[in-house]
Amino acid sequence: MKSWKNYALHIVESIEKIDRIRERGDLREDAVLYDAALRNLQTLSEATQRLPENLKRQYDSIPWRSISGFRNILAPHDVA
Repeated sequence: MKSWKNYALHIVESIEKIDRIRERGDLREDAVLYDAALRNLQTLSEATQRLPENLKRQYDSIPWRSISGFRNILAPHDVA
């Protein structure tokens, strides 16, 4: 099992990648950028689920539940 620190690193890396993706253009107009950002949001969401609960309680101003639940939201192009 990975250390929670590895998952925290995944979160930070995903945020940094999303920032770089946004700098490249408008996600609403570029499907490739949209997909790249979405993938990193999913990675971020999954990594938050692996953090220990006692650590999350130390940072209770962060909406952990909303972030970890993101992966259950359908992308607009997945809606029929």
